[in-house]
Amino acid sequence: MACDLTLGRLEPCKDTVGGLKAIYFVNYGDITAYTLEATDEISAVTGTPSCYQYDIKSASSFTQNVQSDRATGTTSYEQVLELTLKKLTVADHKELKLLTYGRPNVLVEDYNGNIFIAGLEHGMEVTGGTIVSGAAMNELSGYTLTLTGMEKLPANFLDDTLATIGFTVVAGT
Repeated sequence: MACDLTLGRLEPCKDTVGGLKAIYFVNYGDITAYTLEATDEISAVTGTPSCYQYDIKSASSFTQNVQSDRATGTTSYEQVLELTLKKLTVADHKELKLLTYGRPNVLVEDYNGNIFIAGLEHGMEVTGGTIVSGAAMNELSGYTLTLTGMEKLPANFLDDTLATIGFTVVAGT
């Protein structure tokens, strides 16, 4: 049967950390094809995929919720990215407006050196957020965004660097 298990799992070492290092947005449709290895890692993309880098520190998270239903025989993966972006600027205001209109693919880089592609097939939608100035001097002045995607598979790992796989990184200013 195709869904039989093939591996066990030992208790891993305590050598990982939580947290996201950076997010990279790719305009939906710029990835025209990709190479998926037997390990389910992506080793190459084709098209003209520029990825727009957003550095983030703390207060942001990426969660994948498994949604499996025995009655219907379906399984899908809800991908949820919660972003906190510090500081309000005119340029960011304009870019984040464009982000809410689109449905980008999102590369998520964590502090363990992993990079995942979320919204690979269907993109991710901004489903909520705030533009906030804070009430006290030590509160957030910036943006919070929630992006949500629904996919047939969990977000795939990349098996190499962004440039080697075929992305052009556009760093923030």
